[in-house]
Amino acid sequence: MGIRLKSKEDIVIMREGGRRHAEILYNLALQVKPGISTLFLEEEAMRLIREGGDEPAHLGYTPSGASRPFPAALCISINDEIVHGIPNEQVKVINEGDIVSIDLSLKHKGLITDSAITVACGAIDDESRKLLEVTKEALAAGISAALPGAKVGDIGEAVMDVVEPTGFSLAEDLAGHGVGFAIHEPPYVPNVGVSGTGEKLVPGIVIAIEPMVNVGGPKIKVMKDGYTIKTKDGSRSAHFEHTVAITEKGNIILTSYEE
Repeated sequence: MGIRLKSKEDIVIMREGGRRHAEILYNLALQVKPGISTLFLEEEAMRLIREGGDEPAHLGYTPSGASRPFPAALCISINDEIVHGIPNEQVKVINEGDIVSIDLSLKHKGLITDSAITVACGAIDDESRKLLEVTKEALAAGISAALPGAKVGDIGEAVMDVVEPTGFSLAEDLAGHGVGFAIHEPPYVPNVGVSGTGEKLVPGIVIAIEPMVNVGGPKIKVMKDGYTIKTKDGSRSAHFEHTVAITEKGNIILTSYEE
């Protein structure tokens, strides 16, 4: 399947959904306190999504290679979990000092946005604080490189240029992707790339840019549930993600409050 460009009307709908998306993640982040459970966050997400008349795109979605549909609205990944933690099967209590990734895909008027944040539970150590700052900075660099006429490799190189000098690493084999008509669409958007290589970005392409940064090495492992991905060395990981539309003049961050 090739890249399916979004019309200006599609992007208006995705921007509308993206604002709702940002508000839900903001409200969930405020709930992250010592002693709350991943199930509580899942139930709160479902309530907020339904209040807005939207749908959780992750729930019931079976990605390529998966043996079963994803059973929740959120992916919640704690500490050494990188992505795709299941909040409502092996329910976990969040503790002081944890870092918690909250990843949501929202379907609004038939179109999907994808966004993730990593938040601190109470006081966190200096290394974890730096990890969050670097990952957020890497996302900003990737977005700045996502311009009409650029290549997806430019995004990967921009992300790498932020992460590599810190001694942290980018999680192996995990990357961003096109989004809109489905959760995962072409093009592949690498976090490790070479400038000037890969798919060309043209107006109407909508992509999810999502650096996943590990304190330790880049190696990953998939857990028995078939979804949760952890760092192989047990080090902490952070994940930030925005859905970004390529326009004739530059780009629009669809999952942001800001204009």
